[in-house]
Amino acid sequence: MFALNFNRFSKVSSFIKGHQKHVTVSLISNTVMQEISPCYLSFSIDISVLAGGFWWDGGKGSQKGLGTEKTAPLDLNPSKLDLLVQALGPSYLRVGGSEADKLHYFTNPTQAQQGALQLTEETWQQLHLFCQRNDLKLMFTFKYGVFDKKQHGQWQADEVTDLLSYCRQQGQSIAICELGNELNAYWAFHGLSAQPSAKNLARDYDRFIKCIRTHSPNSLVAGPGSAFWPRIGEAIKPISNLTAPFLEHLNEKLDIVDWHYYPFQSSRSPVKTRAATPRNLLSPMAMLTFEKYAQQLASYRDKHQAHAEIWTGESGSAQCGGQTKLSDRFISSFWWADQLGRGAKLGQKVMIRQSLIGGDYALINRQTLKPNPDFWVSWLWQKLMGNQVYQVHSSDPSLLVYCHKAQKSGKCTLLMINMTAQTKIIHCQQFGLKKKRFEITADKLTAKKIRINGFRPKFKNGKVKLSDFPKLSKLNLISPYSINFWCFSL
Repeated sequence: MFALNFNRFSKVSSFIKGHQKHVTVSLISNTVMQEISPCYLSFSIDISVLAGGFWWDGGKGSQKGLGTEKTAPLDLNPSKLDLLVQALGPSYLRVGGSEADKLHYFTNPTQAQQGALQLTEETWQQLHLFCQRNDLKLMFTFKYGVFDKKQHGQWQADEVTDLLSYCRQQGQSIAICELGNELNAYWAFHGLSAQPSAKNLARDYDRFIKCIRTHSPNSLVAGPGSAFWPRIGEAIKPISNLTAPFLEHLNEKLDIVDWHYYPFQSSRSPVKTRAATPRNLLSPMAMLTFEKYAQQLASYRDKHQAHAEIWTGESGSAQCGGQTKLSDRFISSFWWADQLGRGAKLGQKVMIRQSLIGGDYALINRQTLKPNPDFWVSWLWQKLMGNQVYQVHSSDPSLLVYCHKAQKSGKCTLLMINMTAQTKIIHCQQFGLKKKRFEITADKLTAKKIRINGFRPKFKNGKVKLSDFPKLSKLNLISPYSINFWCFSL
């Protein structure tokens, strides 16, 4: 039903007032406005995929925030997977997700703990070897697992201490530690009685931070990883809007204040505040919600944890596994390109994509180990967009623009996202000489494969290079429905 052509989508963008054929894009200043981490573009493997829990593939609904189908544990050993991951690094790899809070480390769950998931020692070893091979830094979600109100504020660190001691003996490192998954949404995953108050959660997190500082002093601590929904933010007051009071009650210092955000919801999601539809996926207005909540989170950080970085700790196109036949298609690449640019502009130090592999929103198809369209957006970003962010302006609100210092000194890269059916004639001001241009397009918006400068990207002898793609002939045009990286001298 979604296999529609570009002309049909011209109506999608027609509601945007005043979009223009001639567009002026101006570099406001070559003074750096933000600086992001070298590992800014990062990604996750959900613990359900890694350890073999309940996941979205093959299911049409959800159960308490989880998929309805049990999946096999992920094999991290294929050399093809390594090649794809190496093309995106260096990055953080987050291992978390809803089942992180009922995970057993190396031991079998008891009969009374039916439904709990086991992380085997073998899987843990494979995970660390995978990170070492592919220049990844591990971010791990430790189990909070406090489902009884009487236990809130009295969380015990025994299991965390044991796992950290094991890591120390094995010479393994965890770069980032966090406690619990989306703790402001515990009511949705584990029932209303399991939802901790902000004050009790702060007490438990203080204990967690002290544990990490003692047993893994080189690790950083992130939290609270609150879930924000489009249009409604932290959702139900006063149950789930706990980020601000949690930070206020926290005595220990966090290194990272992080949050989770999905701009759309899939058909599997029981609650939809903005459904993943073709129209929504191509709406610049839908992208603004990320900015609203990012600024809100920054104000909380500034007031209570001013020294901490802000990270988007989890984000994908649509909650509950992504939308079938949309999240793994070219039409989904526009929000991803925009959120990478917008997040960097707003001072998010790291952007963690859900997911590397597993689900409709994956960068890599789990069954075929082939890259989905968003993989190639990520690859060009890593190749062309450096860590320093410049301020730019577009005269057309339907043409979204971002600019970074390039990976090579003396150059910058302009990212332009055309979410309309109209060819744009670009007039650049205050930029230096134009060097190279890369344009991502597809034969149709629902295509599984994309083109870069008219050619489909392929790995040759395990590598893909920028020089594989021909030069574009028309110097100042960008195509309808295209994602563009233009390189300039500074």
